[in-house]
Amino acid sequence: MLSLEESLKILKETNALIEGHFILSSGLHSPQYVQCAQLMSKPNKAIKICESLASKIKNEFDDFDLILSPAMGGIIIGYELGKILNKQTIFSERENGEFKLRRDFKIKKEDKVLIVEDVITTGKSSIECSKLVTLNNANIVGYACIIDRSNGKSEIKGKIVSQVELNIPTYSKDNLPKELLSIEAIKPGSRNL
Repeated sequence: MLSLEESLKILKETNALIEGHFILSSGLHSPQYVQCAQLMSKPNKAIKICESLASKIKNEFDDFDLILSPAMGGIIIGYELGKILNKQTIFSERENGEFKLRRDFKIKKEDKVLIVEDVITTGKSSIECSKLVTLNNANIVGYACIIDRSNGKSEIKGKIVSQVELNIPTYSKDNLPKELLSIEAIKPGSRNL
């Protein structure tokens, strides 16, 4: 497994950890943004992160049947982990603002499902995915992500396994520090795609 330092080095080398003023998919503002799409666009670097995360998943979750990821950010990570762990992988997509299973994807009754994302901040996307699991009378074994930046404050009640935990501050629009006020905010996430 990769150490925190090795993981951060890869994130920085791939421009997956960037500095500026960002509006996260949660609506919160942050001086740093983890853009895992940049990591995943460099497969020779991304595979190291995914293999390390897969090892952690094996250590934490005894058994599961299916990986479910939210579109867009979780699709590639879910696929890579599914390939490494030899598990079926599906993803949910937004339709009229809500996650749905499309493309004939199914969650079978009593399936044990691992929800996989790129980054967890508030846990909103993971929680939306968990509702699909519950609606199909299946079971959530836990959650996994490359980056957990929730600082233990996500709305997720289950176990989260991450490759890296980052303590990146977030701020509401009405409570921005002076250094962010002088930088134009950009919204790099995929929630509204």
